[in-house]
Order: sequence, then structure tokens, then C-alpha cells
Amino acid sequence: MHHRPTAPADIDPGVLTALLHRHGWQPHGSRTGPCTRWTPPPGHIAGPVSLLVPAGRAFPDSGDLLAEAVAALVRCPDPTARDILTGLTAPTDEIRWTRDTTHPAPRGTGPWATADTAPWTADTHLRTAARRLLLAAALAVHGPARHHGARHRRSARRLLEPVLVGTAPAARALTAFVPVDPGRPLTERLHHALHATRDAVDYERATGRPDAFDTAVAAGAGRELTEALITLVHRTQGAAVTLAWAPAAGPPGGCAARPEPVEFTPGDLPALRRASVRYLSDEPAVPVRVTGTVVRLRRAAPHGPGTVRLRVLTGADVSHLRVTLDEDGYRTAVRAHLAGLPLRVAGRLESRSGFRHLTGARGAEPVQVDEAERERLLKAHEED
Repeated sequence: MHHRPTAPADIDPGVLTALLHRHGWQPHGSRTGPCTRWTPPPGHIAGPVSLLVPAGRAFPDSGDLLAEAVAALVRCPDPTARDILTGLTAPTDEIRWTRDTTHPAPRGTGPWATADTAPWTADTHLRTAARRLLLAAALAVHGPARHHGARHRRSARRLLEPVLVGTAPAARALTAFVPVDPGRPLTERLHHALHATRDAVDYERATGRPDAFDTAVAAGAGRELTEALITLVHRTQGAAVTLAWAPAAGPPGGCAARPEPVEFTPGDLPALRRASVRYLSDEPAVPVRVTGTVVRLRRAAPHGPGTVRLRVLTGADVSHLRVTLDEDGYRTAVRAHLAGLPLRVAGRLESRSGFRHLTGARGAEPVQVDEAERERLLKAHEED
């Protein structure tokens, strides 16, 4: 993770104080005095490091003190110093994942003999879960759905581009830094989706009824989120996700100023797995009429039906589709491919394929467009 140097003139002493407090640094001296001295969190080996932070800009030499504080943070070997510097570069929300792996399976015993016993394995596992949770939240920003599948992936990944992910000390904790602009919708949606999913799990475990998972979809819950939580909790004694809002921006409306960690345990896994299956099976197929360029043709015999792969230009929120065509439709696709023309076809996108497979294909026909129009369609689809 990289951060650019922060100019002391741009630093708000209140923001720096809030970040130091958030990351466990210890204040010394009077809280009401003009300055407070801060030292790294207890138990961290950081050497003789301390910061003198003014209470505000009105204090004489506040600029010099803030410059010295930033310089000390840059030199400080404590991992929290890097996180604080990242939070100072721009208003940034933080998402922190923690996993309790105090009692991993002993090496060489049982079916999970290699489970998370190597630090790099645990680190990979944690990062995979974190990426899936971020992607689930980014997809939910686009709109609620029980199962997004391959839909809206490009716009979701664009939303995730400015997110910085830190290191994972001991492979048990990981922090992502999400710039408020443009990432606040991401953290806000994740906040609501996690709490709604936690409430739904509690309700099902208490009543045996899964109804609350249906209600949670509007908050951003869905198959992608439940699968990410399953990955996060699997092979642990429990896991938690904690959100912290950028001090300079404050919390969004309807959210607690200091959200409590949202925790999940292995006992929640059966409910999460059942919800994931329901989300997949209950998401309806989508009727579409798509236009795309033929990039692959395949059939098992010289005659009969065949399968084509389309690079989608318009009509569906996925990049590629697999389409099964009858013999006439397959011949039409071959002619379109040889002529360099897009193919238009109607059918249904099925949720079980992640909306990557068009079934019930009908009305296949080549589309007469010039090269400039085809490039325009392709560019418009990629930007959608």
C-alpha cells in the first residue's frame, strides 16, 4: 500500500487526533490542554516514538508541530502509522476485517490438515473474503438483487479502483481504505447490508424462518454477500467486519457515528448457506434481446444445433454470453461471423448460470451496422 506525502498545511488537527485514537494510539497529558502527546498502541514495537499534536490551528507553531508529527509517522515502524497516513491523504472510510484463528486445525490431522496453518494461506483466505465483500457491496450500489451473477461487474470494479487495501498482520486482520469521493456509497451500502444480514441470521436461528433474508435484499444483501461471509468465517472461530467513517466527512445519514463490529461465527454458516442457495434459485430469469459480435462457434456434428459465444454490444449487463442455437440459428451466426456483422438474438438469461447463458434463443439475425456504429456500441457497452 502506498500513500503520497501529506502537506502539513492540509492537515486538520482534529482529523489527525481522531485517526490516532481510532488506531489505538495512547494520549498523554491533559485532554483540555493546547497539545496532546501520543504514543503507539501498547504491545507494538515501535521504538521511542511520540507525536505532539496541537488541539487546533490557533496554537502557535501548529504547522511546525503537524509537520513533525507527519515526519514521525513516516519513520514509525508501527503498521498503524501507515494506516493513519493513508487516512490523512484524503477523507477516507475504513473497513476492517478480523478473523479469530486461535485454534486452527493441527497440521497433518483431519481433512483440513493444511487449513490456514501457513501464514500465506491464511492471508490469501482473508484477502479473498475481503475482495468478495467489497465486490458484493459495489454490485449492491448498482441496485438490489438476490443474485447479480456476471451482471454489472464492470461498473462495480470501477467503483473499487480507488480502494487501497493494507497489509494483514498475522493474517488475522485486514483494512481497506475507501475514499469518500467516490466510495462513500460503497461503505454505506456495505454497512446496511451487513447489519441486515446479521439480523436475518438471528431471526432464522431464533424462529427457523428465512423471511428476513428476503427483506434484507433491499439493504444490499444477496448471494454475493452471503458467499463472501461464508468465505470469511470458514475455518475460523469467528470473524467481524468493522466500519469507521472518515473523520473529516462524518457519518452518512441514518448510520451510527461509530458503528459496532458486525460479527459472524461458525454457528451462522448453516443459515448463510441456506440463504445463498435461496438467493440463487429465487432470482428470476431475465428476458432480453441482445446484440453482440460472434467470437466463438462450436457444434458437435456438421449438422444440427450449436453453441456460440457473443461479445455483448447491447441488451444485457454482461460482457459475454453463451447461446445455444438450433441449426438455422447456428447457420445465421456463422454467416454473421463471416460477414463481420453483429448478431441479434432474443431469449432468457438464467440466474443459475450467473446470467452468462441465454436459453430459449430465437429470432437470430445479423445486424447491418457500419464499423463506426459497431465501435460506438462496443464503447457504450463497456462504459455502461
